[in-house]
Amino acid sequence: MRHMLHKIKKRIKNSLGLAQHNRAYWPQCLKDQADEWLAAVATAQSGPRVLMATSLGAFQQGTVLESILAAALTIRGAKVDLLLCDGFLPACQLTEFGNATPEELLSRPDTPRCKSCQTAGSHLYERLGIPLKWYSQFLTPDQIREISQLARTIPFEDIKTYTWEGIAVGEHALAGALRYFARGTLDGTPTEIAIVRRYLEASLRTAFTLQGAINQEKYEIACFHHGIYVPQGIIGEVCRKTQVRVITWNPAYRKHTFIFSHDDSYHHTMLSEPIEDWINLPWNDELEARTLEYLDSRRVGSGDWIWFHDTPREELDWIGEETGLDFSRPVISMLTNVFWDAQLHFETNAFGNMLEWIVYTMDYFIKRPDLQLAIRIHPAEVRGSIPSRQPLVDEINRLYPDLPDNIRIIPPESQVSTYALTDCSDAVLIFGTKTGIEVSSAGVRAIVAGEAWIRGKGFSYDAASPDEYTQILERLPLNERLSTEELAIARKYAFHFFFRRMIPLPFIKPIAKFKFAGAIPQLSDLGPGRYPGLDVICDGILHRQPFIYPAEREA
Repeated sequence: MRHMLHKIKKRIKNSLGLAQHNRAYWPQCLKDQADEWLAAVATAQSGPRVLMATSLGAFQQGTVLESILAAALTIRGAKVDLLLCDGFLPACQLTEFGNATPEELLSRPDTPRCKSCQTAGSHLYERLGIPLKWYSQFLTPDQIREISQLARTIPFEDIKTYTWEGIAVGEHALAGALRYFARGTLDGTPTEIAIVRRYLEASLRTAFTLQGAINQEKYEIACFHHGIYVPQGIIGEVCRKTQVRVITWNPAYRKHTFIFSHDDSYHHTMLSEPIEDWINLPWNDELEARTLEYLDSRRVGSGDWIWFHDTPREELDWIGEETGLDFSRPVISMLTNVFWDAQLHFETNAFGNMLEWIVYTMDYFIKRPDLQLAIRIHPAEVRGSIPSRQPLVDEINRLYPDLPDNIRIIPPESQVSTYALTDCSDAVLIFGTKTGIEVSSAGVRAIVAGEAWIRGKGFSYDAASPDEYTQILERLPLNERLSTEELAIARKYAFHFFFRRMIPLPFIKPIAKFKFAGAIPQLSDLGPGRYPGLDVICDGILHRQPFIYPAEREA
């Protein structure tokens, strides 16, 4: 033990820290306070076993936050291990069409980013003096051969539903491949099939790796970003199967905030979250005003570090001319999601996927010339971190070459303000977009056909089947706004979502779009009592406390 601690101390003492400005990570404080950090590492040796399963060393958001969490948990007495991929996965979340074409990807056993990814992760993590584990150390050559055989021979049509020892490796493999192609559907070409099989092999390697790591190291808790795609979705599946407690997180919309969830990705937990977590909030005018002020800022993204509008225009006359909509007649707005994003199974969906919902809805409105349908394509199709390579506009035009006058398509690059459009709509149709929270808070009725988080909250019309959806559409135009009681519930939920579920970590700073940096001057800043948001997160990870920030106490 003494020899190991001496090596840790030497590593920290020799650390040069990281450059300032756009690479200003927080571990400089470890260099300045090596003795205090060494004592914390030693004390934590007998603490609860936590795996920080970052996996992707070049995922900058992940390494920044998870390295900070690893240190904060160590100071609180947890024995933390860090997990990174060492070029072991043939495809992953960082494998994108823009950095590796299919030809480049299929011509080599690893990916073009593997070496730089491994270097980036080890460069930061090895400074901590916390054990760093690598994917390849948990698999044997025989297991690798078994995985390769499975990935080559499973029929392509069976991959989506394929499970290995109860783990849905196929679902996450397909979701990962769709993300790579930035498409919502695949045509089944030989190249696409080969890429899907690479993701399947990566999924299986992840499953075997995590199974081996848990068996060997006896982890009690695993924390990692996203909770879907490859490898994070598989990590979650294996941990749940082996009774390792799961914590996932994502960057939230508001600046300096993050969403954490127990047991599963927030894509699922925000749907299953007990209504009791927020419905009994002591609501007052001050909280409502704070909520509305923030929601108003979202029209231009001034309070956020993730937004997709550029310079939205809200003048109704201009919107009418731009879109051909006549606001003297009923307008029903339809808000889409990014086609390829989070292609997972949700039991409450009325339709199998978003395109199925769009087609069903358009077929209905073709028969309702008394209503105008405005289909607002999500701006993130062109302004997101991964631009879509299967534009919904093209899919709609392919299926409906001659649209009737009462259906208008608003493309993703349009400067039409989604908020101005929905404000003037009789109702808003949504599948999974979070905009349903804002629409409802403005008093407009939302009709939910997918996994939108407002489902079941008491202020939307929710459909669980095509028949239920049709019955709701038959009531259009609604000619109503939310009742006073429903509006209060909607705004209370908006406050809960944007201020309580989005946990502030003010020391995480934006340095570019979708990139962060951490700045912690003193090691003691990572301990209890300095940052309330960090306390909420660490208490949630170590003691399964709710990941709910008591923002109402700040008002």
